[in-house]
Amino acid sequence: MQRRPLLKLAALWPLGAAAGTPLPLVYPRHQALDDPQQGYVTALLQQALARSGQAYALRRSELRMVQTRAMQEIAMASGSVDIVWAMTSRARETQLLPVRIPIDRGLIGWRVALIHARQPQLLRGVRSIAALARLSAGQMRDWPDSAILQANGLRLDTSSTYEGLFQQLAAGRIDYFPRSVIEAQSELASHAQLPLALDTHLVIRYPAALYFFVGKHRPELARHIETGLETMLADGSFAQLFQRHFGRLAEALQLSRRYVLELANPDLPEETPLVRKALWYRPKHY
Repeated sequence: MQRRPLLKLAALWPLGAAAGTPLPLVYPRHQALDDPQQGYVTALLQQALARSGQAYALRRSELRMVQTRAMQEIAMASGSVDIVWAMTSRARETQLLPVRIPIDRGLIGWRVALIHARQPQLLRGVRSIAALARLSAGQMRDWPDSAILQANGLRLDTSSTYEGLFQQLAAGRIDYFPRSVIEAQSELASHAQLPLALDTHLVIRYPAALYFFVGKHRPELARHIETGLETMLADGSFAQLFQRHFGRLAEALQLSRRYVLELANPDLPEETPLVRKALWYRPKHY
């Protein structure tokens, strides 16, 4: 197997500090009041950094940031944030340096829908993109998912705020809000005051990956993270952590009973390691 170019590039850079000297590493404070991914992702990052050969002091940014803002700050090397986890796209891999190990095992591309509680059967008969296109989906303007859904011919209403999408759904201004299987249940619970429900009939699936991204001026940081993640893949700790957080998702969401609607992702970079089958999630009976 060809050695990943990230390791080749970063091997030319010095470590920058002694392994025992912690370097500050700031990640963005999410717009969501209760980010359902954060516990898993920060635990994964902490464990990877502990295996990286360099000590880091991980902390959250003072300000809340949307993904676009966080990525701009990293690209500008402003010092306000050093790392972000986000779904990959061609534009994002041009702007920043990705660590091409899908930390979500591709679950970000497995989507179930939040819907209005008064319409529990809204998606029951959907068996085609054309049928789904009759309804309006909600997404954030700066999420790659927006471009993916539109490229597949789906109707979309976008918002500049994350919380605004839940309000739009509750008010009936959008018909459904596709969320990754990682996020859907916890987001529904954290918005229990709104008249929302989780659809039980459909899975929307497209190839996608959630990566750690750092600035292109920090190849040594990318190398340390990749080294730690590869070590975790080899010793089984990556799989154990993933299983602990997400192992019951397929059963809880009854993925095997849902109709799977496959979408294309024309914005997926060619360098995505789809051939490494062990990196990707597949539910039983799929």
